[in-house]
Amino acid sequence: METYPGSITDVPGILVGQAQNEEALTGCSVVICEQGAVGGVDQRGGAPGTRETDALRPMHLVEKIHAVVLAGGSAFGLSAASGVMRWLAEKGIGFPTGVVPVPIVASAILFDLGIGNPQVYPDEHMGYAACQQATTAPPAQGNAGAGIGATAGKILGMNQAMKSGIGTASMRLSGGIVIGALVAVNPLGDVIHPETGKILCGARTLKKGPVQIGKSDSFADTLSVLNSLAGRSILHFASRQNTVIGVVATNAKLSKEQANYVAMMAQDGLAMSIRPAHCLLDGDTLFVMATGEKRTDPNIIGAYSAQVVARAIVNAVLFAQSSGGLPCAADYL
Repeated sequence: METYPGSITDVPGILVGQAQNEEALTGCSVVICEQGAVGGVDQRGGAPGTRETDALRPMHLVEKIHAVVLAGGSAFGLSAASGVMRWLAEKGIGFPTGVVPVPIVASAILFDLGIGNPQVYPDEHMGYAACQQATTAPPAQGNAGAGIGATAGKILGMNQAMKSGIGTASMRLSGGIVIGALVAVNPLGDVIHPETGKILCGARTLKKGPVQIGKSDSFADTLSVLNSLAGRSILHFASRQNTVIGVVATNAKLSKEQANYVAMMAQDGLAMSIRPAHCLLDGDTLFVMATGEKRTDPNIIGAYSAQVVARAIVNAVLFAQSSGGLPCAADYL
């Protein structure tokens, strides 16, 4: 199956760096805009882990952010943002306070402690290392950065889940507008193709025996499980190890209020490619970074941001490789 083209680094001024521990299966990804970008955020689902999201809300002082960190490690992984702050501070980048520049670094985490080594997680050193790798080149997808420990389809527990990852995509619109997304995909639900509705990665059936490669009936279909007689009981015991986190970047000029609204519209990309999305057992969070080079209607940016997010989510599972004892989408396609 073909992947979608483009990368979040197609947006001028955006850099991405990633670092990971391949043995512990955890990592982080950082999206940097050294000159600062107008920031916005939209958080859905009932189990978030975030940093500096309040600063991005309308009616607060800060207008621009300098980086967003996506990290594994559950709440432990929020410490990776401290390393990103240190790297930016060393370069003199930050909000002017009259004393020293203070970098504005937002962050969101996902739960990957159920795969790999739960005693190892992204920290300040890993966040700093990710910044040292930051470049305008397209970032690695699948088992990289914040996606190295990502999984999908956990309604029947981790044993029936599949390996997911991190993905990126971009679109170019008229007038020189560019929209890109980077998304680490770790949902309770199944990842589906937004155009066909076909499950690409998700909960596998409880059938015994080897994986039936290429057999679509190997998927349990999370919605069907939820609608079964045992659905409510299963939800009670379902994995609480979920969350989809990501960044949408654009060279469009947006106000802080518009950036927040675009983040809200971009969340539709999750609904297009993850079934179900925004559950109480998820902590789905999307950030927006607008560099302000091109004027356009924010409704256009929001509408296409959802498309780009959906594409990045598909790429995340198509680029993923089997790891931690879990199969990947390629095993079923």
